[in-house]
Amino acid sequence: MATATIQHRPTLSLATATIGPDTWRDATVKSIKLSQAVVQRSDKSREAGRSHDPLSNMRDNTVQASNTVVQGYVREVRAIVIKLREVLLDTNEEIKLLIRGKEALEKQLDHVRKDIFLNSRSVQIRTSRPQREKEYDGADAMLIAERKTLKKLKKMLERQLSNVQDQLQVLDAARTRLATVLQERNRVLDLVCHAASSTKNDHSERGLRTPLSGRVSIPAPLSERYNHRGLHQDDLMKYGVYTARTSRAEERPTTPPLDTLGPFTPEGAEAIEEAGAAQAKSADLRKELHSAIENAKEEQKAIHESVNKGLTGKLAETVMLTQLLQVGQGENRIAYRRSQRHYEMTDKARGYNLGPVCSADLTTRERLTRPHIRMYQRHPGTNLPEAQDLIKGNNLLEQSLISTNRNVALMHLTNLRLKDDERDKRSAASVDSNIIRLRRRRADHRWITGQC
Repeated sequence: MATATIQHRPTLSLATATIGPDTWRDATVKSIKLSQAVVQRSDKSREAGRSHDPLSNMRDNTVQASNTVVQGYVREVRAIVIKLREVLLDTNEEIKLLIRGKEALEKQLDHVRKDIFLNSRSVQIRTSRPQREKEYDGADAMLIAERKTLKKLKKMLERQLSNVQDQLQVLDAARTRLATVLQERNRVLDLVCHAASSTKNDHSERGLRTPLSGRVSIPAPLSERYNHRGLHQDDLMKYGVYTARTSRAEERPTTPPLDTLGPFTPEGAEAIEEAGAAQAKSADLRKELHSAIENAKEEQKAIHESVNKGLTGKLAETVMLTQLLQVGQGENRIAYRRSQRHYEMTDKARGYNLGPVCSADLTTRERLTRPHIRMYQRHPGTNLPEAQDLIKGNNLLEQSLISTNRNVALMHLTNLRLKDDERDKRSAASVDSNIIRLRRRRADHRWITGQC
């Protein structure tokens, strides 16, 4: 505003000689001077007002300034809201992925529990073997080792499941806090367009999560997708690919500084930091889950196959011993029949040596008093050992009969023992084969625990 110079009014000159009284004249002069002073003060105030007083468009300027402040504040709040929404979405995705990992962990834990039940069932079935076959063997040791391994895996998986549940509670608390802060920050955005670009500059960080890597790539901006063709911004705008709207959309809003009374409050910063820490811990926990599940699967499969191989080896040994028992039974039966024939022949020979039961049935040549012997014994010292030899021979035949009879009885007892052993071996082989078939049939874990 231009300023004008103050024009001083001329002072009134009074004659020295006056007719009126001095008081009357002094009062008039005083009034004139007072008026001049007031005029000068008014002129100075007017000039100062022209320089410093508000203009006539003050209302419009004030409204515009207030709107500018409100728009800037709302834009910054919108940027914070967008950031909070993105963190909230990332937290939700992390919760989904962790829930999937929890489901996979529960499935693996269920498989381990089923294998523990199958191990107990196998041990229970093996108790039905005959008493002769219940001696502690390598298969029993492998079943005990399998049970210990499965118990260890079960405890490890249960501990992981407890950690996952705790982490889900932490993520839920972070999500609730983010939702509360987001709702509070969103209260000033009722009259603002919510369509805005992400606050993240790196597109690879804005991808959706997957169970393995946690994220997948999303389409890059149009300018990046057409850069490899050698097209510049002017060419993109010429072909209708790149417009002023897309250019503005790729401008990322910046995060305002932290301020207690500003758009970005410490509560929001703490909520974002808490959610980020929970997401990072959840990602590490998911890696641990994946590693634990894979290790449990490999160890569970290895011990299951090891026990199956051990039971198969025990079954093979039992079958081999059963075949040897069958061969031994055959040899025993052959020897038994042979001994029986020998007994019969010996008994018949003893009967021949004893001669007839009645002495009247003896022929002349069989008598000890036959003519030749009586003629020979007319001389002294001519006794013959015929009678002693017959008695000795009969005694030997009797001893042979007794020995043969004892051997036949022993072979009969041995045959019975071989048959019992073979029967027990067959029963034990049947039990082990049933266990092997049961374990192979239940290896896919597609069954209910009560059906085993």
